[in-house]
Amino acid sequence: MISLSDNAVGKIKQLVAEKGDEAGLRVKVVGGGCSGLQYRMEVDAAKERDKIFERDGARLIVDKKSFLYLNGSQLDYAEELMSSGFRVVN
Repeated sequence: MISLSDNAVGKIKQLVAEKGDEAGLRVKVVGGGCSGLQYRMEVDAAKERDKIFERDGARLIVDKKSFLYLNGSQLDYAEELMSSGFRVVN
């Protein structure tokens, strides 16, 4: 399972409303970078084999391969003075 913080729920709902459809936030784990893995996030529609996690109307979409790396994590969103964005807390 992947949980969503209150801040992540609010931001996902905002992003999907701007897109204007029944999509959610897709999180993918891809190879590359110094540590070997990176997170990619985009507003997207669910596909047949995806896992979908919902909370208060916000949808998080994860493909089965990425779920192996993200299981047990929490998706959070932080707005700070110098930066803002989603982060995965393992």
